[in-house]
Amino acid sequence: MNLNDIHSPADIKGMSVENLKELSAAMRQALLTKLSATGGHVGPNLGMIEMAVALHYVFDSPVDKIVFDVSHQCYAHKMLTGRMKAFTDPAHYGEVSGFTNPAESAHDFFTIGHTSTGVSLAGGLAKARDMRGDHENIIAVVGDGSLSGGEAFEGLDYAATLGSNFIIIVNDNDMSIAPNEGGLYENLRLLRESDGNAEPNFFKAVGLDYRYVAYGNDVATLVDVFSSVKNIDHPVVLHICTQKGKGYAPAETEREHFHYTGPFDLPTGNPRSMDEREDYTDITADELLKMMAADPTVAAITAGTPGAIGFTPERRKAAGKQFIDVGIAEQEAVALASGMAKGGTKPCFCVVSSFLQRAYDQLSQDVSINNSPISLPIFYGSIYGMNDVTHLGWFDIALVSNIPGFVYLAPTCKEEYIAMLRWSIKQNKYPVAVRVPGGKVVSSRREFPDDYSELNRYEVTQRGKDVAIIAAGSFYGIGEQTAAALKEDGIEATLINPRYLSGLDEPLLTELEADHRVVVTLEDGVLDGGFGEKIARFYGAKPMEVKCYGIKKEFADRYNAAELAAAMRLRPDLIKADILKQLCKL
Repeated sequence: MNLNDIHSPADIKGMSVENLKELSAAMRQALLTKLSATGGHVGPNLGMIEMAVALHYVFDSPVDKIVFDVSHQCYAHKMLTGRMKAFTDPAHYGEVSGFTNPAESAHDFFTIGHTSTGVSLAGGLAKARDMRGDHENIIAVVGDGSLSGGEAFEGLDYAATLGSNFIIIVNDNDMSIAPNEGGLYENLRLLRESDGNAEPNFFKAVGLDYRYVAYGNDVATLVDVFSSVKNIDHPVVLHICTQKGKGYAPAETEREHFHYTGPFDLPTGNPRSMDEREDYTDITADELLKMMAADPTVAAITAGTPGAIGFTPERRKAAGKQFIDVGIAEQEAVALASGMAKGGTKPCFCVVSSFLQRAYDQLSQDVSINNSPISLPIFYGSIYGMNDVTHLGWFDIALVSNIPGFVYLAPTCKEEYIAMLRWSIKQNKYPVAVRVPGGKVVSSRREFPDDYSELNRYEVTQRGKDVAIIAAGSFYGIGEQTAAALKEDGIEATLINPRYLSGLDEPLLTELEADHRVVVTLEDGVLDGGFGEKIARFYGAKPMEVKCYGIKKEFADRYNAAELAAAMRLRPDLIKADILKQLCKL
C-alpha cells in the first residue's frame, strides 16, 4: 500500500476492513520511521492509529468535526487529512506541528497543546451547530490523562445538558504522561475490569449515555462502534481502551519514557544521543531529595509532569509520600500547596512555565492574598525552552512578577539557583517563585548568599559609568558579553544582576543617575509587562535613556532560538551597536 496515495479521508472510504488493517500497519511503520529520526510523541500516537482510521472511515470530516485533547495524539489524523508526506518523506518532516493546527488543514479546528480543554471546545462547536440549526456530528477525543483537569470535569458536566448529538471518546490507555493519579482513575479501572458494567460509573453519574469498548486497537470493532453512534441525537461517552505505544515493544514496555522522546534507534529503542551533561531538572530533583531527607515537612508537587522536573520513577520511590502528583491539574497543585504551607509544611510546586498560566487565579487568590509561603520553581521559562506555539515559556515574568506579594527570583547560574531554591523552601514569609535558568547549565565561581529576605537588593558585579546593564537570569551571560565588548571601545559599563524580577532596587537605580546616561535591561521573557518595563517606568520622568531587550509579544511557532534572539537584537554585538549609537546622540 502506497501511503502517499492517501490525500484525504475520501481516499479510504471504499476500503475493505482488511485494507483498513493494512493501512493501519503501514501508517504505524511510517510513524515509527519518522519519530525515530525526529523524536516526538511516540506512545500516544502509536495507540491512536486504528481509532483515527476508523473515525475518518465512518465520519465525514471536516463537515463532521473532530477535536483532539491533548492534540499531541493527532499524528495519524494528520496523515489521513492531506499531510501524509510530512510523515513519509524526510524532506517534508518539518512541515507540520505536533498538535492540531487550523492553519495547516480544514480538518483541524483548534490549536490545542494544553490538556483538558477538548470537551469544552467541542461542546461549544455542538452548541453553535444547534443554534445554527445544522446537524453535523461533533466528536471530542479526550485522553484519560486529560480527565484529571478541572476543565474536563466542567466540560463533561455541561455536555450532559446539550440534548443533541455530541460524541465524547475517552481514549483510555491507563496512562497519562506518567501513571495516572487521582480518585477518578479507580473508577476507570473498575470499568475496565467489569467490561464497562461497574457501578458507580463516573460518566453516567453526570448524566451521560455510556458505551464501553474493551479493545480499541481493532479497526473493525471501531468502525462498528462509530457507525452505531453516527448521527446520534444525544451526548454519549465511548470509553475505548487502547494500548499506549501499540505495535512497538519498547514503547509498550517503557510507556512513560516513550510518551515523548528525542530521536531513537528503531531496532532497540535506545536514544540516539546519550547526553551526559548536567540538567536543571536533575539538579532540582537531587536537591529536593536532600532537603526531604533532612526535613520530613518538605514536599515536591507536580501536576502530571514528574519527568519534566527530574523526578524519575526511581526518585519518586525515594521521595515516598513527600512526592505528590495531583495529575494534570495545575489549579489543584497551587491551591494544595497554599493549604500545605498554611498547615505548617514546606511545599515546592515544580511547574513548566506555559502550564503555570492555567493556575493564575490560584496564584493570586489562594496563594498571594493569603500570603502562603510556597516555593514555585518555574521550568522552561526561556526562549531556549520548548518552541511550539502552545508551550512558549516567555510569559511567566509578566504573569508572576505583577501579582502583589509574590517574590520572583531570577538566578543566573547553577550555584545561584540552588541557593535561591533552598531559601525559597526554608523561608516562611512570602510566596517565592524561582525562574529555573534556561538553556545549558552554567556554573560560576561567584559567591551567593543563603538569605534573600532583604527584598529587591540588586547585585552590582562590575562597577563602571555611563552605561549600566541590568541583565536578569539566564540572560546575565549576554550582559557579561556585552560589557566585555563595550570595554574594547573604552567603555567600562556597570553590570548588575537584579536577582529580583518582582521589585525595584530604588536606592541603586537612583544612585546610577549620578554618572550613568544609559540603562539597558535584558530579560528572557516578553517585554510587555516584563521586568524592563518596571525599570523604564522608574526612570520615566528622569533624564535617563532606557533600552529594554526581551521578546516581542507574539505567539511564535516552532521558532529557531538563535534567529529569534537576533530578530530581537538579543546578541552582544547588536546590543553594543545600539548602545554606542545611543551614546552618540546624548
